[in-house]
Amino acid sequence: MTALEPPKGTGPLGRREARLAWGLLLPTITIVSLVVILPLLSIFWISFKPVGLADLRPPAPVVRESVRGRPEADGDAATLQYRLRNSSQDKPILGVTLTDEIPEGLTVGEIDPRCTLDGRTLFCDLGDWEGGQREEIEIPVVVSGAFLDAGVDLDDSPAGLTGRAENILTNLDFTLENFVRVFDGDEFWGVLWVTIFYTVFGTIGALVMGLFAAMLLDKSFRGQGILRGLYLFPYVAPVIAVAFTWVTLFDPFSGSANALLIQMGVTDGAINFFGERPLALIMVTVFEIWRYFPLSFLFILARMQSIPDDMYEAADMDGASPFQKFWYLSMPQLLGILSVLFLLRFIWTFNKFDDIFLLTGGNAGTRTLTVNVYEQAFAISNIGAGAAVAVVIFCCLLLFSFVFFKYISREEGL
Repeated sequence: MTALEPPKGTGPLGRREARLAWGLLLPTITIVSLVVILPLLSIFWISFKPVGLADLRPPAPVVRESVRGRPEADGDAATLQYRLRNSSQDKPILGVTLTDEIPEGLTVGEIDPRCTLDGRTLFCDLGDWEGGQREEIEIPVVVSGAFLDAGVDLDDSPAGLTGRAENILTNLDFTLENFVRVFDGDEFWGVLWVTIFYTVFGTIGALVMGLFAAMLLDKSFRGQGILRGLYLFPYVAPVIAVAFTWVTLFDPFSGSANALLIQMGVTDGAINFFGERPLALIMVTVFEIWRYFPLSFLFILARMQSIPDDMYEAADMDGASPFQKFWYLSMPQLLGILSVLFLLRFIWTFNKFDDIFLLTGGNAGTRTLTVNVYEQAFAISNIGAGAAVAVVIFCCLLLFSFVFFKYISREEGL
């Protein structure tokens, strides 16, 4: 390139191509932002707020309208009643007003001092309400035959209510109480250790079992397709079905596993596989390995079948043993896919919730961080603390990803 030639991609054509590329990418970037970034930002926002399950719905005035007195004939007296309340027990609502259209056929008598009547439009200024406040407005009316014949349903034209209330989700009051609650005491560190044990051994076990299965099916033989299909069963079967099967199989009272162990003399009594520490944690980890090894098996087998046979033929001529061929020929070719599978399986297992919840409900020392999110947010109705635990999960995975790409993936050439 000469000194007078502009750098590649900086000329008018390059700028046009760049604008076109960004224009084509804009819908994708927008969708990713809406689907991924905005929910993530909302979790961070909620984690710094004292939000309970009841706070997800902001305070609002509620009204129930009815005609009291059971009028049956023209000229009967009745009462048009409005029963109002603050939906929140502790949050005030400011400037509450009521607006309603009086149905045709009702002649209004003396109205409440807080209300005015303009034609058939009723307007009431009810002022400020404290948390849990209740009000009643009763207006005497005379019922005509037109109202009774029309069969007016007051729910068809509900009264309008307005009021200003502070929404804890949108105000600017923040607190670190949620994170203090999460890190206070030894409970969090115990849950973190369980999560790391479950994730590390579940991930490595799934990779090792998948590698072993791929080695078994790397050679062609009769019935190979059927056996591959059976290998995929744990992964494609519905999780609720296989979890129920495992719980039934290892039930301490009626499970086949306990009956077989007792009959073989391995144990004298029934073993509560999913109810005893640390056996329950080992069992859910084994379930994780069994359920997700087919994914590793598929990727590893596909990579193994792409390795040229010439390498193995040359190794046979040199007298290499099967272990030497695996260690010095197969493993270097598989390190890349194993590295990617380890990254994906680690992230997915760290975020796994449904398997443990279905098997043990997080009991018997199997509570992971994801189960802790559920318990904080819904069991004790502390949405803020649940969001704080979710932020901790995100930070742990972010740290793991940084270490992986800095020290592991570079060695594999990824």
